[in-house]
Amino acid sequence: MQVLSNARRLARVLKPPVLLGSAATHKLLSSDIQITFSPRTSHQWESYNFYSSDSLYFSGTRLLMAQQDIYSRAAKASFSTEASSAESTPTESVKELYDKILESVNVKRTMAPNAWLWSLIENCKSIEDVRLLFDSLHNLRKFRLSNLRIHENFNCHLCREVTKACAKVGAIDFGKKALWKHNVYGLTPNIGSANHLLSYAKEHNDVSFMVEVMKLLKKNHIPLQPSTADIVFSICYNAGNWELISKYLKKFLKAGVKLRKTAFDILMDFAIKRGDTESLWQIEELRSESTQQHTLVSGFSCAKGLILERKIEDAAAVIQILNETLSDTKKSGIVVQLQKLVSEWPLDVVKQQPEENRKAVAAALKTDIPAVVGLLNMGLELNVNLEDLTSKAEIPS
Repeated sequence: MQVLSNARRLARVLKPPVLLGSAATHKLLSSDIQITFSPRTSHQWESYNFYSSDSLYFSGTRLLMAQQDIYSRAAKASFSTEASSAESTPTESVKELYDKILESVNVKRTMAPNAWLWSLIENCKSIEDVRLLFDSLHNLRKFRLSNLRIHENFNCHLCREVTKACAKVGAIDFGKKALWKHNVYGLTPNIGSANHLLSYAKEHNDVSFMVEVMKLLKKNHIPLQPSTADIVFSICYNAGNWELISKYLKKFLKAGVKLRKTAFDILMDFAIKRGDTESLWQIEELRSESTQQHTLVSGFSCAKGLILERKIEDAAAVIQILNETLSDTKKSGIVVQLQKLVSEWPLDVVKQQPEENRKAVAAALKTDIPAVVGLLNMGLELNVNLEDLTSKAEIPS
């Protein structure tokens, strides 16, 4: 009964949402989590029709014809530099399509069919293939300008598929070229294109490349999106870089991005693994303003924070609330989270503590975690092996 009473008292953890951007946001933005801000330029995507009336998909910016020769020489130089480190022989199907496109625009002086370009994109299997793709785009762009007097860029959907092809084969230098607002390939950069490159960075645990992509987004005024935050936070989390995830959290908040539950899960789990309850409660306040329902991860992060503050009954009450409010399909995850609470989290926390505090923190966890589980056994059918906690050799006695 005492646990249930505490559960009601802690119902504020699941309070209804209010409008984002108020006290919690200002508090987090003004906190001292190693952040500096750059001014954000307001920019909105233009809306484009999927098909153009002539042939390929176009939208966007004007380039002067006088610039083409300069751009062409620079493009050829970049092609030779990147190709030198890749295989020199392109895929046969890609080379065939490339030759047909160039023959069409440079010899026959007619626009190449759309299907050839899309097929070339789909068949890219190497960096050399991507090099031919970008050269094709450059030649098509010049033909549109000089012969058809069409100054619009390719539709942003084409840019997304191009960067997807770059990420697939690891042609990341070409992928970065696609994010420049002004480019000689007629590409229209957008956040979907950037997300393909960020997903590549996540797959390869490449924090440096992620930072490069984020800088390009800023330079080219490409608006940030919730999907981008999910990828960026995941990369920082996997790298164990709290300073970097804190920096980008503030950038996303300042840009007015409404974070998803998945983003809050990453942030809260990261904070509590470090034993950083101050950051945890700041993020929890922000989360509660954005979404009403806890996930298993965010709920257990709050419970762990209360354990660190030695509020045993409150921690048990939060878990009890989760058990009562989550759907039946998700309730099975409670036991999994409890097992992690016992067998994984204490070691993570102790490792993050100053050397002089580790023994005291470990002793408190050894006492308090079994107490929390004992209270839950009063109302839940659980079978958690508490021996996991005391058997960790890395936790000082």
